[in-house]
Amino acid sequence: MKLRTFRKGGIHPQENKITTDIVTKVAQLPEMAFFPLSQHIGVPTKAVVKKGDKVKVGTLIAEAGDFVSAPIFSSVSGTVFKIEDKIDATGYLKPSIIIKVEGDEWEEGIDRSEKLETVENHPELTSEEIINRVKTAGITGMGGAGFPTFIKLMPPPDTKAECVIINAVECEPYITSDNRLMLEHADEILVGLQLLMKAVNVDKGYIGIENNKPEAIKLLKEKASHMKGIEIVPLAQKYPQGGEKQLVDAVINRQVPAPPAIPVNVGVVVQNVGTAFAVYQAVMKNKPLFERYTTVTGKKIKNPGNFLVRMGTPMRELIEACGGLPEGDNKIIAGGPMMGKALMSMDVPICKGTNSVTIITGDEARRKEPQPCIRCAKCVNACPMGLEPYLLSAYSSMKYWEKLESESITSCIECGSCQFTCPSHRYLLDNIRLGKSTVMGIIRTRNAKKQ
Repeated sequence: MKLRTFRKGGIHPQENKITTDIVTKVAQLPEMAFFPLSQHIGVPTKAVVKKGDKVKVGTLIAEAGDFVSAPIFSSVSGTVFKIEDKIDATGYLKPSIIIKVEGDEWEEGIDRSEKLETVENHPELTSEEIINRVKTAGITGMGGAGFPTFIKLMPPPDTKAECVIINAVECEPYITSDNRLMLEHADEILVGLQLLMKAVNVDKGYIGIENNKPEAIKLLKEKASHMKGIEIVPLAQKYPQGGEKQLVDAVINRQVPAPPAIPVNVGVVVQNVGTAFAVYQAVMKNKPLFERYTTVTGKKIKNPGNFLVRMGTPMRELIEACGGLPEGDNKIIAGGPMMGKALMSMDVPICKGTNSVTIITGDEARRKEPQPCIRCAKCVNACPMGLEPYLLSAYSSMKYWEKLESESITSCIECGSCQFTCPSHRYLLDNIRLGKSTVMGIIRTRNAKKQ
């Protein structure tokens, strides 16, 4: 059987899933927990606690700042130490709530039992109730983008959802947290998918998994065999298949148009597999989002592994739990090496979208000197969006903003395939990111003037 995949571009980075068979451990509680008020796409949250306040695990500490926002809950019990600016994964100082950890006391009402709750046993769960619980629990996309989940479950009135696709691709070459989550919580993920399907009123759901996770594919197929309308879709290995548009193309052979179009414009609601698990916990267990599965990995890490981590835990503590940093030069990345962000500090905390902490060492951590473009077109062939990266990079370096907009720079998903495949080691993605952010700012300003 020929495995499905997306039709444009793509690359095949060397796979380094060295933690794929390592069972998830529960990470130790930190001494201090740090909660940036912005952990999602949209408006930052507003703190509802102050210095000296006592909190428990599951206490609301920051409320949504606007419609496109998501509340934040404490993952620890203790005392609010202070609220001040701290460096987050972006490298910028952001307002953060700092909590001194004292014990592990949970809010009443959170169901901590392992009993599996099913949709059939909860007929009272309407679409509106599911969406409200997801919103109240502060759930965002768990794959890295961090878009508030409840908004995806409320498609614009001129669109209609036909199916839900769960993104279990995990195409980054090092990360294994989603794979471990599927192997350890398959039942909850499937119920989470059923809840998402009910929320958007569709009777068809898919879980797309790359075929380098055969155990997860087999397990989910067995458990989903008696579930109506759910299909497990094995996919060929190709990066960046975890991109929403690439996943939709691979699973149901539909192409999402250029921005501002989104997957629901072709009838699809896409959610990460970690999000499906969080939805199950929020709806069925009354558990807000305050912990997640995270991989800590690297070729020279002494004891790499997968962890269930409370939000706010400094990455330094996870790295130390794995044996500390290797000797020599190291680059610490929040996420994977393809789309993750290199960090300025090991004290950056685990947040809602932190699926991995990846340590790249030695020669891999150093960039090679860029050389002149040789017009080989490898970047064009690799681009999954059908763009011309060499041209976008050149226009950006020359500040040709109008030309960048006309060349559809806003369609770039910043996957890094162009830079990865460039034999001249040119900084294509760096220039394109700068150009894209500038053009999007120009577009926002222009649209604001029209209102």
